Amino acid sequence: MSESRWNENGDLVGLIKTLPALYFTAQKIVTKMKLKYPFVLIHISTVVLILAESSRPPFACDSSHPLTKSYPFCKPTLPINQRVQDLISRLTLDEKISQLVNSAPPIPRLGIPEYEWWSEALHGVAYFPGLHTGMSLNGTIQSATSFPQVILTAASFDVHLWYRIGQAVGREARAIYNAGQATGMTFWAPNINIFRDPRWGRGQETPGEDPVVTGKYAVSFVRGIQGDTFEGGKLGHHLQASACCKHFTAYDLDNWKGVNRFVFNAKVSLQDLADTYMPPFRSCIEEGKASGIMCAYNRVNGVPNCADYNLLSKTARAQWGFDGYITSDCDAVSIIHEEQGYAKLPEDAVADVLKAGMDVNCGNYLKNYTKSAVVKRKLPISEIDRALHNLFSVRMRLGLFDGNPLQQPFGKIGPDQVCSQEHQNLALEAARNSIVLLKNTYRLLPFSKAKTTSLAVIGPNANSAKTLLGNYAGIPCKTVTPLQGLQRYVKDIRYHPGCNAVNCSYALTDQAVKVAKGAEYVVLVMGLDQTQEREELDRVDLVLSPKQQNLISTLARAAKNPVVLVLLSGGPVDISFAKNDKHIGSILWAGYPGEAGGLALAEIIFGDHNPGGRLPVTWYPQSFVKVPMTDMRMRPEPSSGYPGRTYRFYQGQKVFEFGYGLSYSSYSYEFLPVAQNKVYLNHQIKSPKAELENSNALKHVPVSELGTELCSKRIPVTVRAQNHGDMAGRHPLLLFVRSAKAGNGRPEKQLVGFQSVILNAGERADVEFELSPCEHLSTVNEDGLMVIEEGSHLLSIEDKESEITVIL
Repeated sequence: MSESRWNENGDLVGLIKTLPALYFTAQKIVTKMKLKYPFVLIHISTVVLILAESSRPPFACDSSHPLTKSYPFCKPTLPINQRVQDLISRLTLDEKISQLVNSAPPIPRLGIPEYEWWSEALHGVAYFPGLHTGMSLNGTIQSATSFPQVILTAASFDVHLWYRIGQAVGREARAIYNAGQATGMTFWAPNINIFRDPRWGRGQETPGEDPVVTGKYAVSFVRGIQGDTFEGGKLGHHLQASACCKHFTAYDLDNWKGVNRFVFNAKVSLQDLADTYMPPFRSCIEEGKASGIMCAYNRVNGVPNCADYNLLSKTARAQWGFDGYITSDCDAVSIIHEEQGYAKLPEDAVADVLKAGMDVNCGNYLKNYTKSAVVKRKLPISEIDRALHNLFSVRMRLGLFDGNPLQQPFGKIGPDQVCSQEHQNLALEAARNSIVLLKNTYRLLPFSKAKTTSLAVIGPNANSAKTLLGNYAGIPCKTVTPLQGLQRYVKDIRYHPGCNAVNCSYALTDQAVKVAKGAEYVVLVMGLDQTQEREELDRVDLVLSPKQQNLISTLARAAKNPVVLVLLSGGPVDISFAKNDKHIGSILWAGYPGEAGGLALAEIIFGDHNPGGRLPVTWYPQSFVKVPMTDMRMRPEPSSGYPGRTYRFYQGQKVFEFGYGLSYSSYSYEFLPVAQNKVYLNHQIKSPKAELENSNALKHVPVSELGTELCSKRIPVTVRAQNHGDMAGRHPLLLFVRSAKAGNGRPEKQLVGFQSVILNAGERADVEFELSPCEHLSTVNEDGLMVIEEGSHLLSIEDKESEITVIL
C-alpha cells in the first residue's frame, strides 16, 4: 500500500506548510459569509481546523470538536465495558464491518478517527516507507533507538534488561504518537515462537529455543512496553502501548524446499504442544497481561490457527484469562479458503475465524465478505459485536477515547524521549552484555590498547550498518559499524571487504591477503545477513558460503598472528572448521547487535568489557539438514534415526551447546547445602498409570490433583559463584534439572532458572534460586498433562550437581 493519503507526489507535506494561511483565509470567509451560509462555514472551519491540528495525535471524544457530542462512550468515568457497548450500539452494520480490518477507517459522524492496528516494534519502533503501518518516522521524529535483534538480546539471560528495552520501546512509541506521527498504538511484537529448527529464517526474531527463556522474555518485554512495573500487576486499565504476542501457535517454518507457511500443516503431539509450543504464550497472557495475540498462518493438526475455537476461545480466553484483541497475520483469513481449502467459500472463512474468536483481519477479507456472510446466515451479528468489543476496549485502554491524549497519563512523553542518551546507552549495554565469546585460545583476546600497533579489519560485514540491525528494524538514531568501533582504539587500521557481498559470491582473496599480511592483528567480520535468512526465507545449509569459508581460512593462514573471527548471524552456523583451526584464535558471535553493535564489539575486543553472553540456541552440525524441517516432533526416535530437537531432547553431535559462552574470567560454582532435599507431596495416587512392563515408568501424579497448598511449596537453592579472573564481569548462571532416570520422553535436561551476577576480580557471591515442585520438577506426559514423578531429580550448574528427591 502507498503510505501517502493524498497523492503519489507527497503533496501532503506541501499542504501542511500552507495550513496557517488556509486557516486565516477560512476565518475571513467565515466573517464575510457567516449569515448566509452557516452550514458550509462550519464545515470549512472544521476541515481547516482538523488540518491545522494534524501534528497532534488523532483521538476520539474531542470536546472542542463541533462533530463530537457528549456520548456515554466518551465518558472516562464509566466502565470500559459500558462505554464500548454504547459505542457499538450506535454503529450501522456497514460501520461495524469497516472496523474489522487493520486499516480501520474513520467514523466521522461520531468523531472517531481512522485507526491502524498494524505497527511493529520487535527491537525498537520500526518504520517501513511505502508500507501502510500505524507509525511514521517521516516528521519531526525521524529515527528511533534500534536495539539488538532479539536472538542476541536473549543471550544476556537478563530479564531486567529485557524489561528495560520494552520500557524504552514503549516510551518512544508513545512519544511518536504524541507528536502526531502515528495512527495506531498496537504493536505486533514480541515474536515468541520457539526457535525449533536452526534453518528458520525468522529464528533471529525470537528469544531462542527454550520455552522458559522465551516465556520470561515475553513477560518482561510486554510489561515494559505496555507500561507495567517489572514485577507486574500495576498496569490497571491504561496502556502506554499495546503488545501482541505472535504467532499463535507452532509456527516456525516460512519457506523451505517448496513448503511455505501458508499451506503448512504442523502435526504436533499433545505432549509437544503442552511443554514446548504453548508455554510462552501462556506466560505472555497470564503473567505479562499482553493486550494482543496474533494467530499464525499455518494449520496445526489440520485446523488453521485463526479458525481454531479451541485455541483462541477455550484456551487463550477461557483457560488463561486473555482479555484483549486477536489479530490474524496478514492475509491469514484469505488463505483459509484460497490456499488451504479449509473453507469452501470466502464467507465460510470469515465465519470460521470470527466464531473461533479472532477479532481483526490484517487484510481485506473481512471487509469484503462479512456482510455477505451475514446475509447468507453463516454469521450472526453478535459475533461481529463480540469482536468490536475487544477492539474498542483496547483503543479505550490506550486512552484514545478520553479526549486529548496529551492531557492523559502518558501525554507528557515527548520527542526528547526518542533516541535519548539513556536509550542509546541501553542499546550499547544490551549489545555488550549479549555478545558471546565462543573461542579464545591462548587468551588472544582482549587485545592491548597500548601495545596494538596496527589492525586489519576484513569482511563484508565489517562496515555494513544495515547488517547490524537484522529484520523488522526501524531507522536507527545512529549506527557504529565494527570498523568504526575499532577505529576508536587503533589509529593504524587497514580495511577491506573481502567479498563483493555477504554471501561472498565473488571473493577478493588476493587483495584481502595483502591487507592481512600488513597488520599486526586481523579481525574478520563475517557471517550472514538478510539475503540469507529472513521472513519468507529459510536456510538450506548451516554452513557459511564456500567462498566465505575459504576466505576465512586463507586469511587466517596468511596473518602474522592468530586471527579473531566475528560472526554476525541470527541463526546458528556450523563453524567447526574455525573452531578447530589453530590459526583462528578467537571467535565472537554478535548476532545482529543493533545500532551500537560495532562499538560493543570493539569494547570487548580491546578489553573495556568482559563478555558474558551465552547461546540461547543449540548450534547444530551441517549434517542436521538431513532432518526434514517439516517434522515438528521435539522428542527423538532412535529407531528411525530422528535425533530430536533443541538441547532438551536432541541426541546428536553439537558444534556448541545451548548456554555455552566463555569469558575473560574463569568462574567456579558450588551448591550450598540444601536444608530440604526431599519433597514430600503426601498425596494418595488415585489412578497411577505406571505400567509394570515399562521399566522406565515411575509412579507419578497429575499436577492438577495436587491443589494450591502443595503447589505453593518452595525449595530454596543457593549457588556460590566466584570470579577467579583479573577482570570484573557479568556472567549468567543457568540452573538446569533432569530426572535421574532418563528416557520415556523426559527431557535430557530442562532450564528452571537463570540469573546474571556481576562479580569483581576475585569476588564471590551467593545466588538464590527458588524452585516450585509443581512447576520445575514436573514433566508432561503423552496426553499433554503435567505430572510429577517420584524419585531423584538432579539440579546442575556447569559440572556441579545437587540432588532433590520427590516422595509421593
